[in-house]
Amino acid sequence: MDAEIVTLMDQVGPYLTAALGAYGAGVLGRAEDAAVGATANVGRRVLDVVWRRRSAEGRAALEEAVRDAAAEPDDGDAAAALRQQIKRALREDAELLRELSVLVPAGSVTVTASGERSIAAQRIGTAISGDNATVRP
Repeated sequence: MDAEIVTLMDQVGPYLTAALGAYGAGVLGRAEDAAVGATANVGRRVLDVVWRRRSAEGRAALEEAVRDAAAEPDDGDAAAALRQQIKRALREDAELLRELSVLVPAGSVTVTASGERSIAAQRIGTAISGDNATVRP
């Protein structure tokens, strides 16, 4: 089950980031917003499902992790602490894994490019990034 949790967390990560960016620390208390993108709303639903399935103590820890991650969106440690709270919930509740898996769009792919002249693509033939490149058949 740990491999499934890791896979799900890899898929859910961008949705959580989008939800925190759109809703901020109030993400747990917000209703879905039509003006907010679908990605952010999936992240909000993931957090809502996890929050509803936790004990009072678990909810408090999740809320704190959400506040920290929202307050410092570029802090990888804060994002990791939030993911740890979700992983803990998944390990304690096997049904939660199935419930969250349904929320993530099937076949979703996340591609990230970072830095000057970065290229990100799901499928690509030839990609060239650089100065004075020459391509010959």
